[in-house]
Amino acid sequence: MQSHRTAMKLRSLLVLALCSAPLVAGAAPVAADSSIRAVTVYTDRAVVTRTATVALTAPGAVEVTFERLPAGLLDQSLTVSGRGTAQATILDVTARLAHVDFTPNDRVKQLEDQLRALAKERRGLDDRTKLLEVQRKGIDQTETALLSPAAKDVPRPTVGEITAALTFVTDQRAKITAEIAALDEQREALTAKQSALERQLAQLRGAGGKSYKTVTVRLDATTAGSLDLTLGYAVPGASWTPSYDVRANSNEASVALSYFGLVRQNTGEDWKDVALTLSTARPSLGGAAPEIGNWVVEQLVPQPRPAEALEIKNALAGMNRRVAAEEGNVTLGALSLSTLNKVSDFNFAQATVDTAATSASFKIATPASVPSDNSAQKIPVTSASLTAALEYATTPKLLTAAFLTAKVANSSDFPLLPGAINIFLDGTFVATGALKLVMPGEKFDLALGADDGIAVKHKRLQRFTENTGFTNSGQRITYDYLLTIQNNKKAAARVIVSDHVPVSRHEKIVVKQLVPDAREVKPTAEGALKWTLDLKPGEKRELTLKFSIEHPNDMQVSGLEP
Repeated sequence: MQSHRTAMKLRSLLVLALCSAPLVAGAAPVAADSSIRAVTVYTDRAVVTRTATVALTAPGAVEVTFERLPAGLLDQSLTVSGRGTAQATILDVTARLAHVDFTPNDRVKQLEDQLRALAKERRGLDDRTKLLEVQRKGIDQTETALLSPAAKDVPRPTVGEITAALTFVTDQRAKITAEIAALDEQREALTAKQSALERQLAQLRGAGGKSYKTVTVRLDATTAGSLDLTLGYAVPGASWTPSYDVRANSNEASVALSYFGLVRQNTGEDWKDVALTLSTARPSLGGAAPEIGNWVVEQLVPQPRPAEALEIKNALAGMNRRVAAEEGNVTLGALSLSTLNKVSDFNFAQATVDTAATSASFKIATPASVPSDNSAQKIPVTSASLTAALEYATTPKLLTAAFLTAKVANSSDFPLLPGAINIFLDGTFVATGALKLVMPGEKFDLALGADDGIAVKHKRLQRFTENTGFTNSGQRITYDYLLTIQNNKKAAARVIVSDHVPVSRHEKIVVKQLVPDAREVKPTAEGALKWTLDLKPGEKRELTLKFSIEHPNDMQVSGLEP
């Protein structure tokens, strides 16, 4: 009995203690005042890092919420970490979707302010145009009055006065017309700006205006204090592509390379002054290569069309009846028809994804800002001076021009990823192109356009036809060409000259290269010839190309130049 009263007393004390303890677990969630500190952009998404400092006033369980995050946030990508004076354990992190009519943000307000300013400017243009129209009507009335007959008892103006007045009227009308035209141009420019801003505003409202996500982090604090929380999450709607500007000087053995990343994003939140990293990794591919399936090759039995199948079925049924009547109960129709209708299912070889390209990450040196309007932001990555060897290439038979090419070595520590390239020569924009993957130490070519400083000529000297053989049963055609290359530049130049000789596809058609000697300039299997000329300033070189084609008289030959 005494032990029972003691147990009841202990339970009462325990209940009293629990009732008097602070109910931290039931306390209101703490809203984190967070900001974006860092973003890593991939080719198809971005990983955003937010930070917030929260105060834990007492030990126990507490919930910290990160509100108004993008609705497209990938829940499985959530990560959280923390450090500070408070001792706490992170229990879990969850995301919840919330719906609203519209979620305003600073970018939306900025666009709306710009649209209001443009509307005000447009009203000013319209008011000025109306005033000018009134002035033009007054000018027209003045001109009509000058040219109308004078009223009685009103002195008629002299010819000089009329001429001066008409000159004034004409000048004023011209000024008014010119100003109205200028106002129309300004109005068109304003319309274009308004349309662009309205599209951006519609994108923002459409992307993030319907819903957002709230991320809740549950903590178990053992001591009070402050805690710095870092929340990371991946969002779609972001990408980047490499872009390059290359500036070459025709008198220098190097090129200046500027490396950029074109970043776009419409994730629903602006990135302002963040630590930006551009990565070529592709997380969407997963961590392992796909398993390849079976590749089966077997006989394909064509499936008859419905009408043909019915005819075959009827014919087999008749044959079954005849066989059954003659030899007993033997059925062929079902087996034969199923064999004819069988079509095998093929397992085609699946294409494998090329994962050999190098993955690289570029940490941008200075903070960057990228608005959530899908506009391209040109982010500088690096710049480098790359060694280059300049040479010219020409194919005089097709085009009498020499094209400058820079043989560039990637002497930087950066891999040059595939992307668009803008090429400038001697300060002038000359071409655009596409750059393939170039690893550090590798070489690549830059086409810098035609250069008139290298003069090129191509001339056929003769085409001579003669009979061959003891009975004049054959024919020989000899072609003779002259190629002239002259360096009119003040510096030495290397010029690669290309031409070709015909290639025979018949044993009775014989092609002989006469000049140059095939041992000195050997043609390829396709008949291509190349000369490498190192020309001094002002130097002129003449190249002779001579060859013959022999064939029987009674053979028609295609491909001959007339």
